[in-house]
Amino acid sequence: MKLIKFIYFAIIAVLLTACSDFLDKLPEDSINSNGYFKTEDDAINAINGAYQPLQWPKLYNMRMWTTDIMAGNSVTGAGGGTDGIETQDEANFITSTDNQGVLDFWRGPWPGILRCNIVLQRVSAMTIKQSLKNRILGEAYFLRAHYYFLLTQFFGDVPLVLLPVTSGDDLRPFRTAKAIVYQQIESDLAAAINLLPEREQYSGSDIGRASKGSAEGILAKVELTLGNYQRVISLCDSVKDLGYSLNTNYSDNFNPTKENGTESLFEVQYFGKVTGGDFWSNENQSSWLSTFTGPRGSNMVAGGWGWNQPTKEFVSAYESADLRKDGTILYQGCPKFDGLDYQNSYSTTGYNLRKFLVPTSTYLTYDNSPMNFPVLRYADVLLMKAEALNELGRNNDAQLLATDANATLNKVRVRAGLLSITGLNQSDLRDKILHERRMELAFEGQRWFDLVRVKGGQYGVDFLHSIGKSNMSSKYLLFPVPQKERDANPNLTQNPGY
Repeated sequence: MKLIKFIYFAIIAVLLTACSDFLDKLPEDSINSNGYFKTEDDAINAINGAYQPLQWPKLYNMRMWTTDIMAGNSVTGAGGGTDGIETQDEANFITSTDNQGVLDFWRGPWPGILRCNIVLQRVSAMTIKQSLKNRILGEAYFLRAHYYFLLTQFFGDVPLVLLPVTSGDDLRPFRTAKAIVYQQIESDLAAAINLLPEREQYSGSDIGRASKGSAEGILAKVELTLGNYQRVISLCDSVKDLGYSLNTNYSDNFNPTKENGTESLFEVQYFGKVTGGDFWSNENQSSWLSTFTGPRGSNMVAGGWGWNQPTKEFVSAYESADLRKDGTILYQGCPKFDGLDYQNSYSTTGYNLRKFLVPTSTYLTYDNSPMNFPVLRYADVLLMKAEALNELGRNNDAQLLATDANATLNKVRVRAGLLSITGLNQSDLRDKILHERRMELAFEGQRWFDLVRVKGGQYGVDFLHSIGKSNMSSKYLLFPVPQKERDANPNLTQNPGY
């Protein structure tokens, strides 16, 4: 997956981008795909194309990491004024139906869903090696579930489209109740678990593809969102049995030379300019994170546009011995970065993000970062299990010393250099687990989803009020359906309050 290039072909007037040698682009109004899905390479190219929307700025190359700004971990920063105004509005909870960021969140997953639907329809009918067919179909089920999981967390009810759209289909679908969407997500992930190989069965350029552990881990997160706690525990145990474990060093999770390691269940893959791709195009093979979030005016990283600046409140939430602090943020007096001292004048808050930066001594240009984005790590799996155990009342079960919520939580804390926790009641341990999730997974696009799922979102409303976000109300637990989409499809209803 690291060494991919692109071919392009059009299906139903939508480009299905795949990964092979460069070819000329076909006319974008072509609807003939009869020349494809003949060989194993065609099938591989098609599933590779289904991964690509994850890499785009509408998802993990920008919008997903800006959710930490909404969640109160950071401020937009950047160049000030109207720079990133759509993110500022989201974080100040004055989001309107014409917000460009919300439009990106809505539009980001749909090309991936289309491509998965095409793969599931066409590859199923191909005569190719069964093990390869199973893997490709498993990847498509996994990716479709992931795209839909993002959509329904952001918008609630969304259209459920499970077949490729053709010119004769109704192009104005209604929204489907999120409970039904979640049933489909669970079904897709169950299919993926049955079809996908284990991580260790991948080698060479296939490393980084979705695996059985990827599907089990994402399904655990789905079940946690739905409150199916016993199911969460079972899935997390299955992930452990597949051989995943914590890296000894927390920062190894964000080292571009140590990607797809023992702690990684799934990452969005980037690899810089090795392909010659344009930083701003839909190829998006270079990560934007280092360029966008590096300290402004510091020359620490190429670009360095100063987005996503951690807040003083977030930084003060670290316990004094927490080793993750120096691996996550830059602050005056922190360890040098690439031999350079950080100055608090580089940021409006006095802090910048460190977690995803790549130094200019290694990567000289702004468009050359190979840093993957972590979608799911084993630390998250441990914290999900801890939360599920606690919600089932097993917070201090003397008969479960190796598996109770405290022991599971403490594996993550010990890696961070912190003392183990014992003796908390269920309510206090719930707060501690959610705090631990905040610090462990900071700036990885997870905090917002925790805020909106716990206690039906009341946890998020209360937390955001506590840090001064007085505009936050239950209305903002979901984004508005973009007005542009409703203008094109009048069957799309609006979320309450917008």
